[in-house]
Amino acid sequence: MTKDEATIHRPVMLREVVKILVEGKIDLLLDATVGAGGHSAGFLEARGETARVIGLDRDPEMAEGASRRLARFGGRATIRARSFADLDVVLDELGVDRVDGALFDLGANSHHFDEGGRGFSFLSPGPLDMRYDRTGGVTAADLVNDLSEEKLAELIQEYGEEHRARRIARAIAQERPIRDTLRLAEVIERALGGRGRAHPATRTFQALRLAANTELEHVSLGIPAAFRRLSPGGRLIVLSFHSGEDRLVKRLMRDEVSRGSGQLLMKKPLRPAADEARSNRRARSAMLRVCEKTREG
Repeated sequence: MTKDEATIHRPVMLREVVKILVEGKIDLLLDATVGAGGHSAGFLEARGETARVIGLDRDPEMAEGASRRLARFGGRATIRARSFADLDVVLDELGVDRVDGALFDLGANSHHFDEGGRGFSFLSPGPLDMRYDRTGGVTAADLVNDLSEEKLAELIQEYGEEHRARRIARAIAQERPIRDTLRLAEVIERALGGRGRAHPATRTFQALRLAANTELEHVSLGIPAAFRRLSPGGRLIVLSFHSGEDRLVKRLMRDEVSRGSGQLLMKKPLRPAADEARSNRRARSAMLRVCEKTREG
């Protein structure tokens, strides 16, 4: 992150998240996706001097920016550039056995879409990268150019819930190699016959991002690990932004309920208020779920 980091990212459903944390009397929060630090800052301000945050982010740039933004809280904020799939390791390194709350704001940060060089946006020129951590791993370009047409169609259908996946994969295979965001968006748009209400490349770009970062696999590891680390009475809060993510979160939380170790604080996901949905585009698809730990599993 660069200049004026406090205004780059608007944390989604900040009021609702802070209210849930404060009402739960959370003192030590694991912000598993600290991003630009907006949720953590809101929590630390609202909860007062007793509150502390341990913040994690897979993207070293985001972790560095959050450290700067939260520096005003001194030792009350500890930030690490690590995936929430490694949260057990991080907490052990810090000598922390239990936390009072855990927050997951899933998916990409708005900063990733705004910075064209990261390759997340089909509206900005850039390399097909899409990795949160650019020090290693598979890029979106690797997936687009190396997978068979059949495997690429399966990926787009599974992670993007795109019913026209085979048509898109066929068009991509015919135009390979493709290594630029705008070029890929153009190929998809042409294959699907122009634009509708949403850009035709939306679901494919989502699918490539999820696959390149193995996001759902990380969620499957991170959420149960965070729940295990909660003290009884602690709260797990998860913000998700598409139906596949939300279904996984719902299943993981219900697993804890079925084991007798948790209770859902709401039957259906909480949605953003109308004013936020109007003013913050990213918030429109947000779904917030909360599970409270009742006892050790």
